[in-house]
Amino acid sequence: MAARAKTLYALLLTSLQLLLICKVSLAAGGKWKLLRPNVGISAMHMQLLRNDRVVMFDRTNFGPSNISLPNGNCRNNPQDAVSQIDCTAHSIEYDVASNTIRPLTVQSNTWCSSGSVRPDGVLVQTGGDRDGELKARIFSPCSNKKCDWVEINNGLTKRRWYSSNHILPDGKQIIIGGQAQFNYEFFPKTTSPNVIALPFLAETSDRGEENNLYPYVFLNTDGNLFIFANNRAILLDYVKNTVVKTYPAIPGGDPRSYPSTGSAVLLPLKNLEAVKIDAEVLVCGGAPKGSFLLALRRKTFVKALDTCARIKINDENPQWTVEKMPRARVMGDMTLLPNGDVLIINGGASGSAAWELGREPVLVPDVYHPENPVNSRFESLNPSTIPRMYHSTAILLRDGRVLVGGSNPHGFYNFTGVLFPTELSLEAFSPAYLEPDFAKLRPKIVSPKSQTKIAYGMNLKLKFKVTGEVNGPVRVTMVFPSFTTHSFSMNQRLLVLDNVSFKRSGKSSNYEVQVRVPRSANIAPPGYYMMFVVNQNIPSQGIWVRLQ
Repeated sequence: MAARAKTLYALLLTSLQLLLICKVSLAAGGKWKLLRPNVGISAMHMQLLRNDRVVMFDRTNFGPSNISLPNGNCRNNPQDAVSQIDCTAHSIEYDVASNTIRPLTVQSNTWCSSGSVRPDGVLVQTGGDRDGELKARIFSPCSNKKCDWVEINNGLTKRRWYSSNHILPDGKQIIIGGQAQFNYEFFPKTTSPNVIALPFLAETSDRGEENNLYPYVFLNTDGNLFIFANNRAILLDYVKNTVVKTYPAIPGGDPRSYPSTGSAVLLPLKNLEAVKIDAEVLVCGGAPKGSFLLALRRKTFVKALDTCARIKINDENPQWTVEKMPRARVMGDMTLLPNGDVLIINGGASGSAAWELGREPVLVPDVYHPENPVNSRFESLNPSTIPRMYHSTAILLRDGRVLVGGSNPHGFYNFTGVLFPTELSLEAFSPAYLEPDFAKLRPKIVSPKSQTKIAYGMNLKLKFKVTGEVNGPVRVTMVFPSFTTHSFSMNQRLLVLDNVSFKRSGKSSNYEVQVRVPRSANIAPPGYYMMFVVNQNIPSQGIWVRLQ
């Protein structure tokens, strides 16, 4: 009976997805749209590139995917227990504008890996499992659809599986942690020693559970790194390998890192001309200590955590403030929206990350308004119909939508007879600011054009149009595109630029705002950002700018 119920549940889910292929659901709390019912792979990792294409990939050793390699190509894959000659792709490029996909060729196992984009917009992806654990991989955006992955053997010194990457002020990447790796290294490799011990990672590892994988890493405005693992954090001077500050544990002491997976963001940075810039980190969701082992050994699925914790990391005596979420959530994704709000999406309400260990899909996204008073910051939004459990992803697009994909809580592709079938579909969630009711408030950037180069500390003029009312100075925001996997958006960063001047220009619908570009790479690492104009909390479509 139980097996039959699971099969019927899977068939019902499939039917619902088919009904949604050409249907859009709309409510006051945003709009969902099924973009493609099948992209060929389960989007375990995602990265938006400067040409508005998204690279996605899963892993290479769990059988054939649903999309063939180009030109009839196949590859030898001796580590695959299902298909040792594999003629299918495990990575794709998704074109946002045309809603089309093309297969990419990845040669080694990218499972549970990490990455970031270089200052020149090239994706650098590191690590994985087995034959991929010491690899680095490069993907250079192109317009002719001929670009593909290039692999670098021994690009890493240590095995990196479940690690976190962050772009640094000098344009290099730091790779921190991973399973049984209590250290960090750099890419490209630096002079010896390239591997530096980080005892904090050993101190935060729970026996039998770990609860410190995929640590949450953020570049602070002083150039040091905020590193959160399990239930607490440090501020690290990675150059001198010195712990500058030790933060208290989140009240209650429950873990928030993989496999008790919550999520985290560095809240929008503002007042960037100040001598000392405030920086706040928000950590949401997770699972109580012991949840992973209870789910694994006893099939007991403990209710997930229903709290967020927020801390001002540059305070003299920083303390966590705990807030109640509208619902419990484990394996959720947190995405910074162009207006500074935080979208919390995907995940389950009980259990843990890892294969088969999550339960109770959370279909309702919540938005967190960081500027609102405590107890009035959360708003619940319009639900999806597709469970997004373990191995789900979400990223911000330049048009303001959030791309949502993935969900594969199984060791292989598994579409029938399971509680949560492997999910190959791709959705877009449009926050309420994209609704037609706000069209007259939505700015349209006239200049500069997309792909403009900007310099640190310069004054930048943006000309834009608004057909409706403009109340007071608008805001200009810059968002660094994230590498997202396992409920953490690496390198995600939003800056609110300081206004220098604001005026109406000529015709009543034309405006000009002048803002100051951040003064240093500690505040904004070099690279490509999406830039938005925000009027009364309604953002424009973004443009790409290159900060250098």
